[in-house]
Amino acid sequence: MEADDWLRTIESKLDISHCEGHDRVLFAAHQLQGQAHDWWVAFSAAHPEPQDISWQEFRRAFRDHFVPKGEVKVKRREFLSLKQGSMSVREYLTKFTQLSRYAPDDVDEDDKKQDCFREGLNPGLRYALSSSDYRSFQKLVDKVFLIERERKALDDDRKRRMSYQGQGQGSSTHPRYTPPGQIMRSNNQYQQKGSTQNYGQARQYAPPQQQQRPGYPALRAPAPTQPQQQSGQIRNTSAPNTYGPCYICKETGHLANRCPKKQQNQNAQNQQNRSAGSSQQPRQNFMRGRVNHVGVEEAQDAPDVILGMFAANSHPATILFDCGASHSFIAIQFVARFNLPMTMMKNKMIVSSPGGDMLARHLCPKISIIIRGVEFLSNLIVLESKGLDIILGMDWLSKYNGVTDCAKKRVSVRGPGGKIVEYQAVPSNAPEANLNQINAVAEIKVVNEFPDVFPEELPGMPPDREIEFVIDLIPGTAPIYKRPYRMDANQLAELKEQIQELLDKGYIRPSTSPWGAPVIFVPKKDGTQRMCIDYRALNDVTVKNKYPLPRIDDLFDQLKGASVFSKIDLRSGYHQLKIRASDIPKTAFVSRYGLYEFTVMSFGLTNAPAYFMYLMNKVFMEYLDKFVVVFIDDILVFSINEEEHEKHLRMVLQKLRENQLYAKLSKCEFWLFEVSFLGHIISKGGISVDPSKIKAVQDWVAPQNVSEIRSFLGLAGYYRRFVKNFSKIAQPLSKLLSKGATFEWTNKCRLSFEELKKRLTTAPILIMPDVQKPFTVYCDASRQGLGCVLMQEGHVVAYASRQLREHEQNYPTHDLELAAVVHALKIWRHYLMGKKTEIYTDHKSLKYIFTQPDLNLRQRRWLELIKDYDVNINYHPGKANIVADALSRKSYCSHLIAKARVLPQELYEECALFMFGILGHIDVVVLEVGATLEQDIRKGQQTDEKIQAIKQSIKEGRSSEFTEDEEGVVWYKQRLCVPNIESLRELILSEAHDSAYSIHPGSTKMYHDLKTRFWWYGMKRDVAEYVALCDTCQRVKAEHQRPAGLLQPLRIPEWKWEEISMDFIVGLPRTQSGFDSIWVIVDRLSKVLFQSRKGTRVRIWQNCSWHGLYACMGYLRESYLIGAHNSPPDFGKSYMKRWVPSSISVQRTIHKQMGRQNG
Repeated sequence: MEADDWLRTIESKLDISHCEGHDRVLFAAHQLQGQAHDWWVAFSAAHPEPQDISWQEFRRAFRDHFVPKGEVKVKRREFLSLKQGSMSVREYLTKFTQLSRYAPDDVDEDDKKQDCFREGLNPGLRYALSSSDYRSFQKLVDKVFLIERERKALDDDRKRRMSYQGQGQGSSTHPRYTPPGQIMRSNNQYQQKGSTQNYGQARQYAPPQQQQRPGYPALRAPAPTQPQQQSGQIRNTSAPNTYGPCYICKETGHLANRCPKKQQNQNAQNQQNRSAGSSQQPRQNFMRGRVNHVGVEEAQDAPDVILGMFAANSHPATILFDCGASHSFIAIQFVARFNLPMTMMKNKMIVSSPGGDMLARHLCPKISIIIRGVEFLSNLIVLESKGLDIILGMDWLSKYNGVTDCAKKRVSVRGPGGKIVEYQAVPSNAPEANLNQINAVAEIKVVNEFPDVFPEELPGMPPDREIEFVIDLIPGTAPIYKRPYRMDANQLAELKEQIQELLDKGYIRPSTSPWGAPVIFVPKKDGTQRMCIDYRALNDVTVKNKYPLPRIDDLFDQLKGASVFSKIDLRSGYHQLKIRASDIPKTAFVSRYGLYEFTVMSFGLTNAPAYFMYLMNKVFMEYLDKFVVVFIDDILVFSINEEEHEKHLRMVLQKLRENQLYAKLSKCEFWLFEVSFLGHIISKGGISVDPSKIKAVQDWVAPQNVSEIRSFLGLAGYYRRFVKNFSKIAQPLSKLLSKGATFEWTNKCRLSFEELKKRLTTAPILIMPDVQKPFTVYCDASRQGLGCVLMQEGHVVAYASRQLREHEQNYPTHDLELAAVVHALKIWRHYLMGKKTEIYTDHKSLKYIFTQPDLNLRQRRWLELIKDYDVNINYHPGKANIVADALSRKSYCSHLIAKARVLPQELYEECALFMFGILGHIDVVVLEVGATLEQDIRKGQQTDEKIQAIKQSIKEGRSSEFTEDEEGVVWYKQRLCVPNIESLRELILSEAHDSAYSIHPGSTKMYHDLKTRFWWYGMKRDVAEYVALCDTCQRVKAEHQRPAGLLQPLRIPEWKWEEISMDFIVGLPRTQSGFDSIWVIVDRLSKVLFQSRKGTRVRIWQNCSWHGLYACMGYLRESYLIGAHNSPPDFGKSYMKRWVPSSISVQRTIHKQMGRQNG
């Protein structure tokens, strides 16, 4: 099968290298050697078209020749009969994988593959796996490796103990025990029938016989042993069907642990102990205990496990609720990690587990376990465990009246104060998420002290709070009932599942309410369906709660100076607030499976955000705007440094714990220097647009109706503070929203739409204002709208703009400029009131607004408003507008900010010494600079034939005007020689004519500008043609020559062939004789044609039949040549030599009409 292995290896290499088509065959054939190469030569020679051999054809022929089908069948039978035998699991897995490729039909499904793998395992492993089902083949393999490791560890431990016991001296009557945590387990390889091992005379503790648990080997104490006295060596004897001599009675046929004399001695000893009373020391007693799981992997695989994460002595702990455990245990690793106090147990305990017996000697007293904010004190036995920190067994559940529901993975206990505490674990189909959650909390600073605040699921119904959700209706409103919407089969199945889930959690209950709202499904980002209730009818008759939601701009203003952030997102926040009992029937919803009503606040209710905002403000009132800002269920903790942030974060989490509010760890972020909050990126440097949030704007296609325009402007308007002149740019789109306006998507609308998308993607970073420092406002007005910029210390804080109202379009310029000032003062009143403010405008007369004697009523009214502020109005010319300059620089740097990295503090301090103008902070950016124009020219010279010829002439000394520098670049009289590359020359001409610095010069000036630096053949002609074809120059530049007057038509000839017109038709496909043009001669009077061919070689046109032409025309008085640029270079001279009497008029303008006129 080496040929098959070779073919698979080659195929994998071809896939990696992306080799396709016939190249795959050529590459594989090139690797063949010896007989394989001879086969390929014969195969390709016999093929009718060797260059068309496909890879499938090559592979099929190769397999047929080198991999006989009979051998494949043998390998398949070998795979189906594969047994582990003496192989380790690793070796068996390797062999299984190698042979499985020959039986693809037997392993094409995961269940089939698992069955084949199980079938080949040894009976012991196969029996241990029979009690569980595994979701994937990899899970099965991992479990087999785990069992093998545990059995190997037990085997090694047993051998060590037997070796240690075999060296014992004397015949002590006291039993020998293993050290704390030492495993005392048995393996089936020591239970082979008829085999025994005899060791030293030290007695072993033999636990009482118990019923074997299904799926595990029977527990059995090792047999006592007898040393060989003569040699001092341990002697192992075994017989196939007999036992060795008993070391107690020296008889054969039984072992020491079943010796009848031993039983008689024990009965006699017990009788003596009872008669002696307390006069003798009693024999040490052992307690018995059991546990079902000691490893987190085993617990996760169990379908009825209840696993959670809680705080134990203020440390995050993975806790298992185990009804099958007789006692409660704590892992010795957890005890050592957090240095928990331990005490010795009065009576040691032998704990039975699925892997064997373990001995426990120590106890951790009064461990505080916090579940849902309630403290439970527990005495836990120290035991060795893998991944499980604490196991709460029947003793703990009985003490606290625990009730477990394994099907729903729910446990409820009664706290010390009589309070019922419930916990529900995550579904068993997501164990990885549970483990990740546990590990993640344990690794986060401060957060690891509050694991109960971040549960995998809400613990059930929220507690009774001072605030309840209330639905107040308009007086006189009757119940409203809507019929359910129709759904397809998939939606009905999803509806039934989600209703059952909500019932299990207690969030809904069956209802008999007269109200009823239909159910709809909304798709989530991950493709699943979210059940929502259409409460529109209920919302219409609900009295709106006017509790205010905070302005997002106001929230950001509180973050000035903050550098460390943590964001907390509550888990199903609305479900953590109960509905008032009398209002529960109003939330009823109707479905295919009945009528239900919510007991907790539901999504879609009109007053839900206001009530939840009220709850959050009440909880965090003492911290608001100090180091916490809250927007509904989003909490942002901010601090100046990490030391303060640790204190602030602990206070916030403690508040959540006290109020039994729970967060979702996967949506929380801690200890950040840059955080995304409410669609913005917040850092120490300022606020910018969140690129992930404006992706919807970038991907927005052109609107097709007014509704789509309104949606686009609403989304883009959320970030209008980042866009200068937002209203002006959006004006074409806003006009389409006017009442009575017809929807017409014009070019202005398209440009406005694209410009808004571009501005949002390049929006600059805005600083957070410091209310203790003065502000500067720049205002401007135009006939499209009003615009203003708020700045502080040279940095932009915000932009504001709006379009002119209909009556404002009639304002004079003076009033419009004053309106811009008033607009800025109104919109930023909370910043500017009581602060010294400088206002700049480009309208000079506003500078004297306070001293002007004559003002109209509108100006007087605005002046009274302006006097409420401490402002100075200053004038600055439009060209000296510092704002425009700052914006231009910020726009230049905006694309760098998007991928910025914060500088190290040392480099930042050094950069702070420079004057960076508007830059609020320094960022590390990577600029990729392409080749310059001169570098492109030098590179192009290397491939230009004419320049290479010039180089050769320079070397031969035949060219004195050209020189070559040390880098091999050719120069012509201090001018760089440009190679004959059309794109390169076009770029030079464009930069010299179209750029903002050249301003479309004429051909003469442009040529003189270029000739100082560049040279190429025909440069003056190329410059003239470029300028002549410039559309801007033709449209804008005035003609300085006198008008040429009216066109003079040609006179009508009196005789045929008295006057002729000629033209050349060029650029035709070349004939076999080498001709590609036609020379057309037309008599102007009769319109008779005479055609002759023009050749591609020089002077080929002279071979035409002039005598035939003369015979037709006779004497010519005048000839007209149309399109002279296509004629041969010396056509006029040769023509005049042959036709001396005639005169020729050359027409160089190119007009089709003129050609037709003369033809």
